Amino acid sequence: MLRRTIFSLLLVVLGLAACVPATPPPALLTSSAPRKIRLPMGFIPSVQYANFYVAAEKGYFADEGLEVEFDYSFETNGVALVGAGQLPFALVSGEQVLLARAQGLPVVYVMAWFQKFPVAVVSLAESNITQPADLKGKTIGVPTLDGANFVGLRAFLAANGIAAEEVTIEAIGFNQVEALSAGRVDAAVVYSNNEPIRLAAQGLQLSVMQVSDYAALAANGVLSNEQTIAAEPELVRAFVRAVARGTQAVIDNPDEAYTIAKKYVETLTDEAVEKQVLAATVELWKAERLGQTDADAWQTMQTTLLEAGLLTAPLDLSQAFTNDFVP
Repeated sequence: MLRRTIFSLLLVVLGLAACVPATPPPALLTSSAPRKIRLPMGFIPSVQYANFYVAAEKGYFADEGLEVEFDYSFETNGVALVGAGQLPFALVSGEQVLLARAQGLPVVYVMAWFQKFPVAVVSLAESNITQPADLKGKTIGVPTLDGANFVGLRAFLAANGIAAEEVTIEAIGFNQVEALSAGRVDAAVVYSNNEPIRLAAQGLQLSVMQVSDYAALAANGVLSNEQTIAAEPELVRAFVRAVARGTQAVIDNPDEAYTIAKKYVETLTDEAVEKQVLAATVELWKAERLGQTDADAWQTMQTTLLEAGLLTAPLDLSQAFTNDFVP
């Protein structure tokens, strides 16, 4: 499936290539017309994007001379579009960056949105899976046999000395909650700031093991490309700066951020649950320097991809990410 995905990605790129802080920082553009940016989000509208909503609503993007359109379409391949130079930015997970570069796409990760890899292994308390070793011999559900959930699981197993052959990894689609509740799997790999909270809200007793407690992996962040970085470094700096301001604003005032998010997410009906999701998300963002990414996390990511057979050879990681644009 990965080979088909990569081949499709290359076809998209080839097709595209054939086509033609408190004081607001200085705006990127001197003209009155803002620079319009379409941003592939990679997921449906969610309170987890609150920092982007706040940056838009409070004028942080506008302060930089930017007007950002959030693109939630699953038909939008953000990695391919950014790799082809058709869009300057997209939101991605760390493994996507390395897999794209392995296929020759000149993409570069320019800002860590999440400081901790937001994936966890969750099970029902009645399963008595309370430590990593308890997973041996068990069936673990992941959406697909690639992607952030799968990669997070492989890193988690490796960090705890568990061979992949000692467990059964089953692709169950994005039905982890249903599969776990129905007993189809013994454990499921989920986003730690989302599904565990929703399961607990249903009254289920859970055991949750955070991947980031055992392995540091390059997490979700902002993707750009070598062309944009070389030709328009101030655009990259401006975008990252606005997102960082939005992130800090959410950390400082999550209640206000939630109110703003409601304007962008029509499905925020259970305030108690959604505020818990936001609070858990904020904990994954926090850092002394918002947006900074760690070289060791990229090395662990590469090692995991190599061991899983998703990468066939090591990459020059220094070309895959940069902290040069982080304020």
